[in-house]
Amino acid sequence: MAQRYFELIDEMSSPDRWLLGDPVDEQGNEVRTRQFMSGEPSRFDGRLRVPIYHPGASLDFSRADTSGIPVVSQKVADVLLTLAPGDIQLIPVEMDSRPAPYFLVNVSRLVKCIDDEACEEVLYWKPEDGRPDKVGQYRDVYGLRIDPAKAGDAKVFRPWGYKGSLIVSEDIKEALERTGATGTEFREVTGPRRARDEQQPPAGSHKEWLRQMDAAREAAWRALGTLEEEAIVPIVPSGPAWPGQRQAWRVIHRTGKRLLLVTDGLSDPSPDQTVPSAGFGLELAIETDEPVKDVQGSWILQVLQRVANELAEHERVREAALKGQLTMEVSGKGVPKSLVTRDGRVGVLLGVESNTLPQHITTPAGDVRLVTVKALLPTELDYRVQHGKQGREELVRRFAENGEEHLSRTRRRAVV
Repeated sequence: MAQRYFELIDEMSSPDRWLLGDPVDEQGNEVRTRQFMSGEPSRFDGRLRVPIYHPGASLDFSRADTSGIPVVSQKVADVLLTLAPGDIQLIPVEMDSRPAPYFLVNVSRLVKCIDDEACEEVLYWKPEDGRPDKVGQYRDVYGLRIDPAKAGDAKVFRPWGYKGSLIVSEDIKEALERTGATGTEFREVTGPRRARDEQQPPAGSHKEWLRQMDAAREAAWRALGTLEEEAIVPIVPSGPAWPGQRQAWRVIHRTGKRLLLVTDGLSDPSPDQTVPSAGFGLELAIETDEPVKDVQGSWILQVLQRVANELAEHERVREAALKGQLTMEVSGKGVPKSLVTRDGRVGVLLGVESNTLPQHITTPAGDVRLVTVKALLPTELDYRVQHGKQGREELVRRFAENGEEHLSRTRRRAVV
């Protein structure tokens, strides 16, 4: 019987899990991480630290932020060293405020094994893509399948030409499951091709999908108050790309002299999609009842833009925001001092439920989550960090108790 293999990915279902940054050296400078994603042996002299940019429950298996390098506990390290000592290197790393040993995993084996015919679809880098260093490699692979006969005796490896994927053998999977390792999720990459979703909408032009999404969102915004006709659109888009390559914010005036700002485009389909898609599957909303003279120069728009950029850049943050509540920090430049920490940051709580805003809006591509953004006072952010999940839940309870819920204010008393 042929060996079965699985793609090992970072399980993201819990909104209370930690999120890790990219490794830094002793001076706090980010290290060149490509060396740990090449599928070849590497060497690093010095000490590495992995920052925790969203506090939460520690996991036995996680991926560093943009690099995707695996970071594992001693439990996972022992399994890999026992069953696949020749396929991996373990590099000790320090974790912020976590004394237990953790290791960065350099997968040092590369195998040319992707089965193009069995995959749902494969796309290659071409000369016209402007990346000569990647020509001939896989640009994207949908429904990944490998040929197990080409894996040989490899138990942990990266596929040639598509090094972002981490493949493990069935005995590695079973050993990790027996230990109860947290943070792991497995997708089989051997066996028959997965059937495409028969319920997908019929194909059509990207322009038409954009039109339909625009119409659905505008109807949702108009149901929330008086929508300003002109959207706020930057002359030159800044920050990470949104899925439809557009950035826009809408201004909604609500009862009680409340001002609501929403992103308008995080749920756009991407240009290369030929079926309706809700992009990132969410839009953001921030609301205040304080006077705002110039919306485009306002602090609430700046905060909303910075949070949107974080979500656009970091898939793990998006996934956490889609599943529940999430605390994060953004730059406090241009934000009132009452909200800014000693480090020049502003804490925000995402996903606070509201009695006056819907949790989802309906679109042709399915429901899109409307994620609220609430600015925290520095003492509230400190409380959340110190008390973890329970601290966040207590903040939400107190916000609801005093009638604030999701509202962002600069002039108020801390609830803790």
